[in-house]
Order: sequence, then C-alpha cells, then structure tokens
Amino acid sequence: MKRQTIFILLFLVVSTGDLIAIVIPSYQLQLICKPLILLSLIGYYLASVETRSFVFIRALFFSWAGDILLLFTSRAEIFFITGLLAFLVSHFLFIQAYRQHRDSTTGKELMGTQKARYAFPIVLAATGLITILYNSLGPLRIPVMVYALVLCLMVLTALFRYGRTNSQSFWLVFTGAFMFMTSDSLLAINKFLSPVTGAAFFTMLTYIIAQYLIVAGILRHSNK
Repeated sequence: MKRQTIFILLFLVVSTGDLIAIVIPSYQLQLICKPLILLSLIGYYLASVETRSFVFIRALFFSWAGDILLLFTSRAEIFFITGLLAFLVSHFLFIQAYRQHRDSTTGKELMGTQKARYAFPIVLAATGLITILYNSLGPLRIPVMVYALVLCLMVLTALFRYGRTNSQSFWLVFTGAFMFMTSDSLLAINKFLSPVTGAAFFTMLTYIIAQYLIVAGILRHSNK
C-alpha cells in the first residue's frame, strides 16, 4: 500500500472519529482524533511531493497547533486567544503558499475590474459578519477583526490564483479557502452572537473538508 493511501485512510478514520466524538459527545475521543487530522494531512503532503514547500508545511503546522489549543477552550479563555493567534499565523503562511503555488503572468489571470467584481461578494460577506458581531465581541473586538481581515485576504489570494494554475488546483484551493472562512464564521456566530444548532459538528466538518481541499489543490499544482 502506498504511503499516500495510508495517510489518507488515517485522515478519513480520525476525521470520522472526531465528528462522532462531537455527536456522542466524547471529549476523550476528540483528544485522540483531532490532533491526528492535520498530522495525517501533513504526512499525505510529504509523501506526495518531491519538492516540498516549507511555507505550506508551516501553514499546516500552525493549523495543527490551533486545533490543539482550541481543544482546551473550556478550561480557560487564553486557549481560545492563543488558538486564534495560531490560525492567524497559519493564514499568513497560506497566503504565502498560494502565491508560491501559481505561475507567472499567463494572460488568463483576473485583471483589475474582474478582480474587484469577483472579490466583492467575499469582502461583503466578511465585513457583513464583522458588522453583525461587532457589539458582541467585547475585549476580543480588535483581535477578531484583525483575524477576519487576514482570513478574507487568504480567500482573496486563493481567488486571484485563477488563470495562474491549472483548473483543478484553482478550484480545490479556492473552495477549500472559502469553506475555511465558512467554518470560522459559523464558529464566531455560535461563540459571540447566539448558539447555533449543530454548530460544533458543522464547524468541524467544513474545517476538515477545507483543509483537505487546500492540500489536494496545492498538490495538483505541484504535480501538474
């Protein structure tokens, strides 16, 4: 069995285990499964490429660190804040990785007015969410707003790869980035605004799918 297959099977098993742990619920099962989700994707990436992007590996590593820290948010608010910082760093690194995994100007990329037109719904969604949450953020207002800005830039950077990589790589990465934004938005609404039925499950489901799609998309560029 190929190493890539082993890591993908591990990813599927621990992802399913983590989702089951949320439904049951079982904190002990989460402690086992959640840390292995990103580790299995890192292993999958490392086993799938010859020329590795250490920027991308670091982005996945800081996402993994964020996962670990968020496991302990019920114990103290500091774990949420440090988890937020870990994901903030990961988004900066994802932005660098997306720029690294694109071709030079091809003549097919989005130009000025096209960029503005396609970016507008994403910016509108991000600013709209912050507007809705603003009065509920309390002392975390500035950190959350900074995080939202960087998250939005991460999605826009994925969008602006259009025409500068192959179609598969673009759509996988962009869809993954957008689902990352969806996951974080759901988490923020549930934490700061009002409880959402099934929020923990759907936040994790969209996050798991997002990370897989981003890794798969980067690999499609690397191995084209």
